Order: sequence, then structure tokens, then C-alpha cells
Amino acid sequence: MNTGKPQRRFSRRKTTPSRPRPANPKLVLLNKPYGVLSQFSGSDGEQTLKGLVPFNDVYPAGRLDKDSEGLLLLTNDGDLQHKISHPKHKMTKTYWVQVEGVPTESALQQLRDGVELNDGMTLPAEAFVMDEPMNLWPRNPPVRERKSVPDCWLCIKISEGRNRQVRRMTAAIGHPTLRLIRAGIGKWLLRGLQPGEWREEPPVW
Repeated sequence: MNTGKPQRRFSRRKTTPSRPRPANPKLVLLNKPYGVLSQFSGSDGEQTLKGLVPFNDVYPAGRLDKDSEGLLLLTNDGDLQHKISHPKHKMTKTYWVQVEGVPTESALQQLRDGVELNDGMTLPAEAFVMDEPMNLWPRNPPVRERKSVPDCWLCIKISEGRNRQVRRMTAAIGHPTLRLIRAGIGKWLLRGLQPGEWREEPPVW
């Protein structure tokens, strides 16, 4: 019999319990070399993470483009992996960026205010000119620089993770990226690691 009262609907979806935290949680900080994929498998001839770290139970928390270098976090803790990589946590990522030309203060302010990309406006970022990073390792292959065009280094901090975002941001202000190194993710820093080197830190959130 229809009483005229709205019928309450119940969802049949089952909730999946979160995975238990591992008994031996690991967090590995790796300086990913240029040309290496942020994964453990790839096509023939592609360089991957396999062999760079001596663990077979850790996975990248987030990604770093093949043609970018620097800090990549790997963990066996699914909760920590989610907190590091999921956009809703807005974890700050710090990049050292070698760009073509020398941006004006007005151009840098565009990065700070947000720039329009083909997938929408970016969130405000920190951006300033910096000296070349100390003890910077040579890139192999070297950056193609034009003798007639100067270049400089920027420090850019963002809290998003769109595909090739920093490269697209510098291109949007007229200064293409020549070299991109991620120096930090949240509180975790590259801090002296050379390409291919890693260290393990306590996975405390």
C-alpha cells in the first residue's frame, strides 16, 4: 500500500575495509635519474626503477616524468601512498627548474597568481629566481642550450599534480623548461642524494 511517504532507498554497495598497515612499513627516498620511468616494468630498452632499490614490496607514491629528475617516494604502505599522492591532500612539491631566458617579475607573478592551461587555471604557486643548485650533478644527455639565449634557475612550489604541470606553466609565461628536478615532497627532501641513490626514512605521517 502506498502511504504517500517517500520511500527510503538502501545502497547495496559493499564497503571495502581499508587494507591493514604493513607490519614493517617502509618509506624510500630515491633520486630518480633522467630517462628512467617511475615504474618497475617497461617496454624493451626502457629504463625502469627495477634494480635501483633493493626492495620488491615498495611502489611509487606519485609519479615523475621520464625526462624529469629528482625525488621519488616509494612505500609499501597503501595509506601513506594515498596521502602522498592524492590531490586532495595538496602536499607541496618543490622543483628546481632551469628555464630558457630570464623571467621578469611580472612573469613570475603570473605563476604566483595562477596561469591558464588547457585543463584550467592552476592554483597559486611560489616562484622565484634562485642560484644554480649546489653540487648539481651533470645530466646525461646534457641540456641543449642555445648560446644566444640566456637561461636561469627557478624554484617553483606547487600543491597540485597535473600531468607535466611545471613544464606547461613555464611555457605559458614564455620560458620553456630545459631541466626539471624535484627537490622536495612535503617534509621529505632530496638532500644530497645523487642520481640512482636512495635512503630509507621512518614512514611517520
